[in-house]
Amino acid sequence: MTDTLETAAALLTPADLPPGQPLEWPLVDHDGTLLLERGATLVGEMERDFLFRHFAPRRGDRAAPEAGGALAHAKPPEHEAAPTVRDLHLSIGASMGLRPQQGASGAPMHPCKLIGIAPNESIFATLPYADGRPVALTPGENVEIVAIASQAVYRFVCTLHAIHQAPIGYLVLSEPAHIRLLRERKSIRVHARFPVRFGIGAEGYQGVALARGISALGLSLVAPWALGQVGERLRIAFSLRSGDLDTPIETSAVIRNVQQEDGAQCTLGLELDSLTSAEQMAMKVYVFDRHDDVVYWGNSTR
Repeated sequence: MTDTLETAAALLTPADLPPGQPLEWPLVDHDGTLLLERGATLVGEMERDFLFRHFAPRRGDRAAPEAGGALAHAKPPEHEAAPTVRDLHLSIGASMGLRPQQGASGAPMHPCKLIGIAPNESIFATLPYADGRPVALTPGENVEIVAIASQAVYRFVCTLHAIHQAPIGYLVLSEPAHIRLLRERKSIRVHARFPVRFGIGAEGYQGVALARGISALGLSLVAPWALGQVGERLRIAFSLRSGDLDTPIETSAVIRNVQQEDGAQCTLGLELDSLTSAEQMAMKVYVFDRHDDVVYWGNSTR
């Protein structure tokens, strides 16, 4: 009952956020994700309308995150006719995501890499890890795999034949079965929906935008106005949630394209700069976890 009262007290209306006045408390979304820090100022009604159109602004000093208030998932694309393993054009070192097929729905994908293909078309992959430990796998079980090839992204099922620890940890997997093409690869991205704080000046974050798509190296953002021109840089901050991991990312990004939508709202394609190895892994895991939501944008970032 107390949580319900606190959440109700935290709910805001546009009248609670007058433009030009510094916030007396942090502003968060329904799930507790930070939108604007205390002291931030809304530029005008346009930015305020954008916030209420895409988020559910609440007082961060009172709000309790709603259960299940995570990220929206789009309907998976229709799959094309399944190719044979010879058609995949997988190269050694190709990035893959792996998870046990039993109870796979909603489970995270664990990153691994292709290290070999046998003459009988069975495949060898590095042993996947989670939280610094090898993922629990059992010989004889089926595993689901998403593989990023040179021209496309595929999903297929293999039977785990063996696990070896030397000379490195690796898996021996059967010939792929039930191969399905997710999307042709020019830019591999997945649908997403989370707030991204942006900074235009020398320091601080002046506003918040909405991420609509993500790849391992870039974002597609919807912003209340054009935040800059192609080639200019922004400072951005956001958090990626995959399973029990919540990775904060703060970096700069190059604007690769700007598309004006109806009204003042704009869509921007960003290429991220200077990601740490941990941030790069978080980006890849996030994409692997949402492989069913693969989308293709012809003129967005890499």
